[in-house]
Amino acid sequence: MTDHIIVEQPSAYPGVQSIRFNRPEKKNAITRAMYRTMADALNAANTSPDIRATAFLGTEGCFSAGNDLNDFLAAAMGGRGLEQEILDFLYALVNAEKPVVSGVDGLAVGIGTTIHLHCDLTIASNRSQFRTPFVDLALVPEAGSSLVAPRLMGHQRAFAMLAAGEAFSAEEAKEAGLVWKVVEPGEVDSLTLATAAKLAAKPPEALRIARDLIRGDRGEIIARIDEEARYFSARLKSAEARAAFEAFMRR
Repeated sequence: MTDHIIVEQPSAYPGVQSIRFNRPEKKNAITRAMYRTMADALNAANTSPDIRATAFLGTEGCFSAGNDLNDFLAAAMGGRGLEQEILDFLYALVNAEKPVVSGVDGLAVGIGTTIHLHCDLTIASNRSQFRTPFVDLALVPEAGSSLVAPRLMGHQRAFAMLAAGEAFSAEEAKEAGLVWKVVEPGEVDSLTLATAAKLAAKPPEALRIARDLIRGDRGEIIARIDEEARYFSARLKSAEARAAFEAFMRR
């Protein structure tokens, strides 16, 4: 199961930890075990002197299709709420003490989109598409996106993405402030890792302070994640959500 997330420190990019989704047969849908592996890697980076930046990557043509819907369906049928592994990953992402960058090629759905709200720099290929069909699944926004996205892109773009479920192209995501650079598909991995390596080479304490000043109060984001999680958990247990999941699985 841990092979579905590959955590490495590539020798060609000193100071960089890469976290790569590696479940292409399921469009890199994220399971509970995958969340746990990613949370552990982010937490380990905080205390490792050998890691000064983290880079999230996917596979060719797909960053991540979001949470594994089988896990959501099991939670819905079992009357459970949002799994702790998901929350632990989100806490680790928000509280990451060192720069986090991401590289997207192709599909980015649900948390495959909202993860980038917490990255310092995101590079996307020109064939990437960002989409959060939360309401279509009778759910609500997660990962603090209901707080961060309107601040980043304004009410109307945030509403279009998070509530209306509209898809954003790479260029539209760049215009909205979700993406830093748009490149050809074959450039995503190398540029993302090179960008992380550039950050890793900077004076670490000065970079930490600058990043903290730019990011602001993380406690406010954690509080919103918890608030969203309460609604999300209630929605998971709803008949409306169960029906939506079952309809999706029948496609």
